[in-house]
Amino acid sequence: MNDRMTTPWGEYALARFPEDPRDRLRAWDASDTYLLRHLAASGTPLDGTVVVVGDRWGALVTALAGHRPTQIGDSFLGREATRANLARNGVDPDAVRLLTTQDTPPDRIDVLLVRVPKSLALLEDQLHRLAPAVHEGTVVVGTGMVKEIHTSTLRLFERILGPTRTSLAEQKARLIFCAPDAATARSRGTDPWPYSYRLPGDIGVLAGRTVVNHAGVFCAERLDIGTRFFLRHLPRAGHGGRVVDLGCGNGVVGTAVAVADPAAEVVFVDESYQAVASARETYRANADGKAEFLVGDGLEGFAAGSADLVLNNPPFHSHQATTDATARRMFTGARQALRPGGELWVVGNRHLGYHVKLRRLFGNSELVASDAKFVVLKAVKR
Repeated sequence: MNDRMTTPWGEYALARFPEDPRDRLRAWDASDTYLLRHLAASGTPLDGTVVVVGDRWGALVTALAGHRPTQIGDSFLGREATRANLARNGVDPDAVRLLTTQDTPPDRIDVLLVRVPKSLALLEDQLHRLAPAVHEGTVVVGTGMVKEIHTSTLRLFERILGPTRTSLAEQKARLIFCAPDAATARSRGTDPWPYSYRLPGDIGVLAGRTVVNHAGVFCAERLDIGTRFFLRHLPRAGHGGRVVDLGCGNGVVGTAVAVADPAAEVVFVDESYQAVASARETYRANADGKAEFLVGDGLEGFAAGSADLVLNNPPFHSHQATTDATARRMFTGARQALRPGGELWVVGNRHLGYHVKLRRLFGNSELVASDAKFVVLKAVKR
């Protein structure tokens, strides 16, 4: 959906990425406009180093491009949305510096604007990473919808940066004001991320092995039950071939394939920079075969017929929205990338009805395994 956001700096046409005419979700919300109104009304000086964290679709940095901000984000799709929105509004792309959550942050930050992420762990990690660049004169303002800001959110700002308070709510959005101080800097402790743990003993070849998780990765502190079920029902080890762990998360599924079949070439793909960093470290802790690690938009850019097997545990949330759009695009990309006879294996909640989508797309869908909550399905490219 292409919509216009009104700000004190003007109106901006904004869209999510990739653009989908069926998608009615906006690329900005009331928390973005609340923050921008506050910056203008308060006269916050924006002539130093301005850093914007978690700007989901580039709405904030597009409006603030005249102040040459740095955007830090975990999402490849969000990064591409920012590029597209800058171009859509005639903004010089060099006006905004784009960094990922894995990049080294600026040495000094004078204004820190934080769009509160869904993951409290990701917020904790990013505040720790940015804290050395923050000084007592840094203006720190967070923003989010009321339902996204909890007491635990405020405690993180308070514990890592300094005294914290909130604004009144406007249009179900709220601001967070934090005043960095030296006392907090001395007592904040160290960043607990990345976090490692040993896998349980009932999941096949990776039983008892180590998995590494960077902050913000799905189920970073334990193995989620869907992946646990999938690991028990993966295809039997073949004889090499190119296997894609699509939406790899921490990489346990692709790593299980690599351990079971050392001749396989495993490609780990996710749109999250934190996830691909996790997958790389999980793989290196357990395997030493041929592997590739890609941050990108699913299988976009994969040559037709370049994959023998695709393994997928698709998400059904995009930020706060519940949607099957991501799964549809993943399945379509898998069909395009697979060779004739290649297979897509999917795990999902029973109620999501993935078998219907697979039959429509592939012409077939086979139930491999099921329990009360999950199914593992196989579709073959004819």
